[in-house]
Amino acid sequence: MEKYDIVVIGSGVGLSVLNVGIQMGMKCALIENTKMGGTCLTRGCIPSKVLVHPADLIRESQHAQKVGIKFNVENINWDLIAERMWSQIDESNMMEQGLSTIPNLKVYKGIGEFTGDYEMIVKDTESDREFAHFKGKKFIIASGARSFIPPIQGIENIEYITNENFFGKKFPKKPWKSLIIIGGGVIAAEFAHIFSAMGTGVTIVEMLPRLVVTEEPEISRHLEKNFRKHMNILLNEKAVQVYEKKGQKIVLLKNTQTSEEKEIKAEEILIAAGRKSNADLLKVENTGVETDEKGWIKTNSYLETSKKNIWCIGDANGLYQFRHKANYEAEICTNNIFGPENQKRSVEYSAVPWAIFTYPQIGHVGMTQEEAIEKGHEIFIAMKNYSTVAKGFAMGYEPGQEDDGFVKLIVDKSYRILGAHVIGPHAALLVQPFVYLMNAGFTCSLPESKDDGDLLKIQRTCPEAGSFMPIYHSMVIHPSLNEVTGWAIGNLKPINIKMKQHEHHH
Repeated sequence: MEKYDIVVIGSGVGLSVLNVGIQMGMKCALIENTKMGGTCLTRGCIPSKVLVHPADLIRESQHAQKVGIKFNVENINWDLIAERMWSQIDESNMMEQGLSTIPNLKVYKGIGEFTGDYEMIVKDTESDREFAHFKGKKFIIASGARSFIPPIQGIENIEYITNENFFGKKFPKKPWKSLIIIGGGVIAAEFAHIFSAMGTGVTIVEMLPRLVVTEEPEISRHLEKNFRKHMNILLNEKAVQVYEKKGQKIVLLKNTQTSEEKEIKAEEILIAAGRKSNADLLKVENTGVETDEKGWIKTNSYLETSKKNIWCIGDANGLYQFRHKANYEAEICTNNIFGPENQKRSVEYSAVPWAIFTYPQIGHVGMTQEEAIEKGHEIFIAMKNYSTVAKGFAMGYEPGQEDDGFVKLIVDKSYRILGAHVIGPHAALLVQPFVYLMNAGFTCSLPESKDDGDLLKIQRTCPEAGSFMPIYHSMVIHPSLNEVTGWAIGNLKPINIKMKQHEHHH
């Protein structure tokens, strides 16, 4: 039986760890059951952004009327858009060719299954036939995740779209005339933006009371208001049955509050109801790797699983499913596998940022207001609208209008930044400086004071602990959108700050 020093499952972020093993001359194996490059390159963030940008341009051309310019979108060249998208996905072919020439690497194209301690077989994806059997000294599970398909009656009898087959055999030759999206999270929001801008009649079905529930309630409401201008939004509605009739796909909905039922129909259905672990396909329990109640692989702060010499990174551990978070984990995992035992590093997730590339765009880092309070923080919040700064007004954003984006900051009583949330143009760019600030320095203890009110801000602050003081002391380019976030701290309002009582002695 073949035995490898390093076995990596998944050719996305797993390649980062694998490359080090290859460079060290170790005998390595890579297992991949789809295209090389993982979700981000072949069926996720990169190709989807090639579709998002044209949709952004369409919406911005419509918004331009607010500043006195009218554009007509005369032609949407879907073939060119698709060609540019496939050019990115097809980079996986070059990756596969390159990997096949490495002498100390064996690439297995198929589904890996653990059969015992550090022992694995690989099966052909199509035929389920076993064609390889080997052992490994160290395993890195970077197997990603797949679309969760909710238990909808009749779903197995119809064809439907997921993000996997969309960037494959189901990619449309032209935008659909009508589309039902089941789910209201990140993937749903981005696809709804893309296709509504392209002229598709989009209906979002979400069983929860609001869209993008990972975000602040104010951001969910702002997104919903702006979505409703271009598509149909059905909240508190659960898809319970689907079927086809006369070339249309019918979805039976049941209201989660009233139990009332109704039917909606469209040319196509996209399932975007969340993600599911691939640990069940790997049969990780056969090698002693534990999963949580939802099937995600459990890892400790060093990214080690419950089985010695088996690590897990990226979407496979279910924590913050974004490529940049996976890259961060790969760097730490690489250090912990190949570096000295006494120099192991642990992961830290308090400042994980992300963006939802919908319209309006959303940027997020750290805690929401509710999360901060639940974790026992005494907090201030600060909000500021785009329309309140010169650049925002210049871009056509005015007070009281539904498209007037904003920033919301969550700050603790020592002025440490706990979270930053932006919705509006360039939200991903505007939230990024807060990521840097939150990662600057470490928490330090503050001296007790009999009267907090007597201390100046600068005295109550620990600048090296991720506070907003560097913004407070910095110049902000004027006029720029940076003023929306930079000046927000002038609007700090206490939410649950406990003021100390004065003692009176008579």
